[in-house]
Parts: sequence; structure tokens; C-alpha cells
Amino acid sequence: MKLVKPPSALTIAGSDSCGGAGIQADLKTFAALGVHGVTAITAVTAQNTMGVRLIQPVDAELVRAQIEAVVEDIGVNAAKTGMLYSSEIIEAVADEVERYDFPLVVDPVMIAKDGTRLLKSEAVEALIRRLMPLATVVTPNALEAEAISGIKVETLEDGKRAAERISALGPEAVVVKGGHIKTDERAPDILLWRGEFTILEAERIEKRSTHGTGCCFSAAITAELAKGESILEAVRRAKELVHLAILHGLEMGRGHSLINPLAALYNEAERYRVLRNVGEAVRLLEGHPEVARLSPEVQINLGMALPYARDHRDVAAIRGRIVKMDGGVKASGCPEFGASRHVARTIVTAMRFDPERRAAMNIRYSEEILRVARDLGLSISFYDRRKEPPEIKRQEGKTTIWGVEEAVRRLGRLPDVIYHLGDVGKEPMIILLGRTAIEVAERAIEIARRLA
Repeated sequence: MKLVKPPSALTIAGSDSCGGAGIQADLKTFAALGVHGVTAITAVTAQNTMGVRLIQPVDAELVRAQIEAVVEDIGVNAAKTGMLYSSEIIEAVADEVERYDFPLVVDPVMIAKDGTRLLKSEAVEALIRRLMPLATVVTPNALEAEAISGIKVETLEDGKRAAERISALGPEAVVVKGGHIKTDERAPDILLWRGEFTILEAERIEKRSTHGTGCCFSAAITAELAKGESILEAVRRAKELVHLAILHGLEMGRGHSLINPLAALYNEAERYRVLRNVGEAVRLLEGHPEVARLSPEVQINLGMALPYARDHRDVAAIRGRIVKMDGGVKASGCPEFGASRHVARTIVTAMRFDPERRAAMNIRYSEEILRVARDLGLSISFYDRRKEPPEIKRQEGKTTIWGVEEAVRRLGRLPDVIYHLGDVGKEPMIILLGRTAIEVAERAIEIARRLA
């Protein structure tokens, strides 16, 4: 069988020895989006999450030769630039872009987070004069947009004016990234394309994992352009990927820790395994009639989340729940993502405290069940629904989130078992937590067996 050739994207950038930015981040991003990555390395850096220690630029002719080698053999559907360092390298890159005429995303990398210059001051003019007119998209952050346009960027309106001035230099589209722009809780990116502004927003995330955000963003745009997407769609998808990459960043190092461009890929790769795990757990429960002793009035549900779950859509559970039938239990439907909200909220909240605990199951409350759980060595905590704050009670779905947080606060860590004694119109309940649906099902079966 002949395999379909994937699109290929070229990154022309520096190497980051800690693997969080530069070509390393670009290649991970390309792979996450199904694009084959090729490289032209412009500089080797000695750096970590604390800062850049040493930079050794590559000879401009070697940069040119790298571009020629990959274009003439593999082919390039789109390319991006990152750290270019010198005017000589910029001139060589511009010559090759003009020669091969592929779509180009220019990430005008100038200064590292620790203040180290990644572009010589005398090379800024070459970047503006030679590369900007060749760019399909330019992606400066607020500080870079200020350096290019001469406009101080602090607000959305400042960003729009800077984008217009940069657009006048010749690129087809400009994205002024909003990480440094003063707004409320939203992080806005300003896209100027075909004379129109589009503001793309995402929730502002306060995390250490920001090393490589700019590289990941420009690489994602490049990958989508290589696949034939429009500029607007490419920028939109890039913003979504970066948001997830920051949200599920890799807490490594003592400085600005690393974003995780592969988070979305890991989620997709886990979908089948999660569905299979929930299905096998259900078959275990159905094979043990004594589990019916654990069923509450509202019936049982069992769920397991993807490793980077954000909401109920990333949690597989049973549509219609697991009901008592013929002296045992029986699933009403097959495992599906999005089938449960209550158990899903519990799991997603629990994962904030322990990302390895990705599964949960609700069973009826009784002192005897809690006693058996203690005998099994399971840690137990609770929350009191009667003490739920009115502002939480008024919001649909907030009770479960608040409850898990309260249970963690009481124990000082995420327990194996969380229970509550109910409230007006609310049945008392026990939640079993575990790493997988199978692990949770096995615990439930052992509890039921001991009760019998």
C-alpha cells in the first residue's frame, strides 16, 4: 500500500539546548499537527529555562545550503523563521525565499525572556527591509511590534496601529500577539489581513510554562499553511494549540518552564485506549452481581478522562448510566465521550490536584461502605453540601467542583474516596477515584464482595 506523503514545513531558526523553544519546539509542533518538519539551523545556543548562556551563529552559507538541500529533495509547502541573529543570515534566507517562493511565516525573534539579544541590533533593519516584504504572516509580540513599528504597544488600539504600520512594510498578514497587552482576563491576538482586523481571544493563563510560546505559535501557523488552510483558520488553530500547550505545560526547570505542543496529540492518541478501558471496566462490573449492592437511587456512572482533559467532552462515560438489572448491573449504553457531566466534572477537578487520577465512579453512601474502604487502606475525605456557598449553588455544575476542592482542603491531598451526606432533594453519595476505570471498577467489586 502506498503511503500518502504528508505536507512538509521548514523551520529556519536556532537550536534551544533545553528543548523548549527554537527548532525543537517547531518540530514538536509540526509533528503534533501532522506535518513533516525539516530544518535550517541558524545558531546553536547554550540555554535553559533560566536564560541564554552562549550563542554560536552558523555561517550564512551553511544556512543557505541547508535550505537548498531540503527544498530540492523533500520539498517545502511552507516555512517559518525564528532566531536569525545576523544581517548576513537574513540576506541568505531572503535570497532563498525569493528563489523558491514558498509561504513564509516570520517570527521576528529579537530578545530572549532573560533579556539576551537573539537578533543583533544592526540586523533589525535587514529584517524589516528584506524579510518583511516576503512574509505571508508576521507574528511579533507587543515588544517586537513596538521595535518594528515605533509605536508603544500597551492596549488593543496600540496593537492595531502597530499592525497597520507593519502591514505597510509588505507582509500579507500581521498578528500582534497579546500576551503583553493590558486587558482583563482575556489574552487577545490582533490579526490584520486583507485590510480587516480580527481579534482572537483565549483565557489568560497564569503559569510558569511559557518558554517557547512564540515559536510554537508561528510553527503552528506554518503547519496549517502547509496543509492548505487559509491565514485566518491557520491563526485560529495556532492560538488553540498554544493555549492547550501552556495550560498543560511541562513543569520542568527553575525558570520559565516549557510549554507542551504535544498535549493535543497525546489526547487524540489516548482516545481509543480510554474507551477500551471504560468498556473493560463495565464488563468487570457486569460480571459481578454483588455490585448491585452499591447502586444509588440515581444509578451508577463510571468515567475516565483523556490525559489533558478540559471538560466533560474529554471524559468517556456511559450514556444512560449503569443500572440494576436481573440481580446485577448492566450498562445502558456504550462508553462515549461527553456522556456524563457530573462524574466528568469530578474527574477534571480531581486531575488539577493529581493528573494521574483520571477515573471515577459514583456509588451509594453508607457507613458500612466507608468502613470497608478504610479497611482496604483507601484515603477518605468529604464535603458538606449544606455549607455550599449560595454563589456556588446558583451556578449549574459548580457544586461538584467546589466539593472536590473542599475534600482536598480537608485532607491536604486528593483522596481515594470522597463522600457527602446530601442536602434537600440530593441523595448522599460516595465517589471512588483512581488512575483508570478498571482500577476503580476493581475497587468497587472488592468493596461489594466484602459487603456480601
